[in-house]
Amino acid sequence: MTSKNSSDAHEEDSLGVLDEAASLDTTTLGVLGQTAQVSVALPNSADDDDLVDDSVVDGEIASDEEIIVGIIEVPLAEADVPEAEASVEQDAAPAASEVDDPDDSVDDTISAPAAVAPVVLAPVVPEKPAEALTAKRFGDQQGQSSRETADLLTSDRLLNPNQLTKPEPEGAWSHLLYTISGRRINIGDGKRARERKALTARISSPFTGGARFVPVLSRKGGVGKTMITALLGMALADARDDRVIAVDANPDRGTLADRILRTNDKSVRDLVRIQADVKGYHDISAIVARDTTRLDVLASDSDPRVAEAFNDDDYRDVARVAAHYYSMVLTDTGTGIVHSVMGATLDLADQIIIVSGLSVDEARLASETLTWLESNGYEAQARNAIIVLNQSTPGSPLVRLNELEAHFRTRAKNVVRMPYDTHIAGGGAIVFTSLQPETRQAARELAALLVEGLRAKAA
Repeated sequence: MTSKNSSDAHEEDSLGVLDEAASLDTTTLGVLGQTAQVSVALPNSADDDDLVDDSVVDGEIASDEEIIVGIIEVPLAEADVPEAEASVEQDAAPAASEVDDPDDSVDDTISAPAAVAPVVLAPVVPEKPAEALTAKRFGDQQGQSSRETADLLTSDRLLNPNQLTKPEPEGAWSHLLYTISGRRINIGDGKRARERKALTARISSPFTGGARFVPVLSRKGGVGKTMITALLGMALADARDDRVIAVDANPDRGTLADRILRTNDKSVRDLVRIQADVKGYHDISAIVARDTTRLDVLASDSDPRVAEAFNDDDYRDVARVAAHYYSMVLTDTGTGIVHSVMGATLDLADQIIIVSGLSVDEARLASETLTWLESNGYEAQARNAIIVLNQSTPGSPLVRLNELEAHFRTRAKNVVRMPYDTHIAGGGAIVFTSLQPETRQAARELAALLVEGLRAKAA
């Protein structure tokens, strides 16, 4: 009985009772001569005396942060101790599983009870369902579904509209009110300024695809075909960001280059000669002449010693090179409809412009041009053509413009009136900003109708 009581007392001493409250993280458990070191996670405390306030009920220590729920018997076998919770160190002392009884001649073998240690169980928190992430731009690739690309940082998203300053208004009354109010009252642009900006937006609408070819035709000389080509090119180049070129394809010494302030004496013949060596736009810019509106003009061959006139093959070579560097190619054709360049010009045409003077015979020739196109496989071009009624003489015209316009509206898509302008009548170089407002407005309206027709065809 004495031996048994002694063993029981020894068991009570080894049942996971910590030796010292000051070292609660790691303690040594003595088990009948064996030593086991167990790491126990207990609440962090700045003062060890806080344990006095914890309530101990039936071997349980209640704490505010972590709760020790009961005492679980854990065998101190090396394989049974979890790696994350405890590490067991075996001493080199002899095994104490057998104890000699001095009062008995027979050795009683007493199996040491399994040592127990307090185990900390964290409160169970229910798992939250995984949130579905919506991809912005990168798709649903793993790890990238919530990433945004730079194009999502738009002005509408980031800028506060209340902090933005309106641009200075255009228009006499609007600007006057803006000025006398110390730039505090901004009612916006005037009516004319709004109309001008809307027309510019129509002209500057972008294209998709390759270059567009637009020939300007006339069956009678002297009606202003070359002048219309120059005005149209200037209106386009002045409003658009891409490149526009006007090619003088008149085989009989055209005068298109004379309508701008020329900077060189190169011609289409020079471009045909170097076409195989053109590597970039700088090669083209050395041949063309540039207007102040950024319109490039390729002059016709003016050398009288050239025996062979500019022909279809030459035009196709020029068109092939120009298509690489320009979005729009205007062509000032020669007088007539069956000359040496007209075949290639019409085959490449995306839109046609026909110029008519304000006389009976000039109007008939323009109408007959539409008939010729319809009879020779160009019905679509004739139906979508733009007719320009050009007034080349001052004063009131002898014909009734309303009747003339009504006739052409039955045969073509659009009709534009070009008023007489003294700046043009002299025959010299045209400065776009020096034109009368009505002339400049008509040229811009012609450019807008052309762009809209080309965009509608591509759609």
